[in-house]
Amino acid sequence: MKLAIITGISGQDGAYLAKLLLDKGYKVLGVIRPNRNRELSGLNFLEIEEKVDLKELDMLNQKAVEKLVEEYQPNEFYNLAAQSSVGVSFKKPVATFEFNTISVINILEAIRLKSPETKYYQASSSEMFGNIGVENLPLKESVLFNPASPYGISKASAHWITVNYREAYGIKACCGILFNHESCLRGENFVIKKIIRTALEIKSGKTDVLELGNLTVQRDWGYAPKFVEAMWLMLQQDDFKEYLICSGEVTSLRNIAENVFEKLELDFDKHVKVEQSLMRNVELDIIYGNNSKAKKELGWDYDLSLNELIDTLIKDEKEYMEWKVKKVN
Repeated sequence: MKLAIITGISGQDGAYLAKLLLDKGYKVLGVIRPNRNRELSGLNFLEIEEKVDLKELDMLNQKAVEKLVEEYQPNEFYNLAAQSSVGVSFKKPVATFEFNTISVINILEAIRLKSPETKYYQASSSEMFGNIGVENLPLKESVLFNPASPYGISKASAHWITVNYREAYGIKACCGILFNHESCLRGENFVIKKIIRTALEIKSGKTDVLELGNLTVQRDWGYAPKFVEAMWLMLQQDDFKEYLICSGEVTSLRNIAENVFEKLELDFDKHVKVEQSLMRNVELDIIYGNNSKAKKELGWDYDLSLNELIDTLIKDEKEYMEWKVKKVN
């Protein structure tokens, strides 16, 4: 039985990845931060909390990370833990950079010293590309990074550290450059989750207004359960490379919000308010990617259209909200 360690297992990707690996017969160890309330609703919702082992660990403690890797000798190590909010990164740049980079160095050093055969996946982000020119769209793996936020800068640093350990020490490491990917397990502070949840609450009469920031931004949005399949596929290859994981389809935030409201038979103009305080210091106007390398080399079969994605997210969110009500009662 293969053993996989997942950091950030309490998050959206961690929960879906854990389920995928369990379904494939893996033993899964999830790493969570110490002295935190165990928010494991994603594992509970997917009915896998009792099937994974959990361990509290400070990822900034190098000795503790080395001890973890030495003890378990994992076949695969998926590092999904991060301060992942772009907005928060402007408010807490030092903490964002510290956690998102030093924790990665600690893991890579532990693998190098204690378990060099461990395969390592680093969760990189499309935010690393930043303010690239439209002539570079759709983005490919070869486009140079120009991050526009402390979060993007920290992820770019972690990305290159991972590449460096592969090239300098032969570590079996790769990075998945993921574009926006959504599900009902997304954090409450992420905009697509906010749009769908609030629209459903308006539909049920629980609230009346949805406040949003810049509606003109254009992004490449995908479905999280499909994206974690690409993570696993990357570690099943003989060669370890970087792959761009995205839907390949671009649309504006306004278009998504309007579609959600139309599908729920709600008046968009009546219920949606643009709130200036939600505007970011630096905003990327448009960014989308080309997923042909991942499809060709990994055999990744992402084929959800934007319309299918929105339908799926609404359906999943309804189920999740109903589940939360039953859980409370």
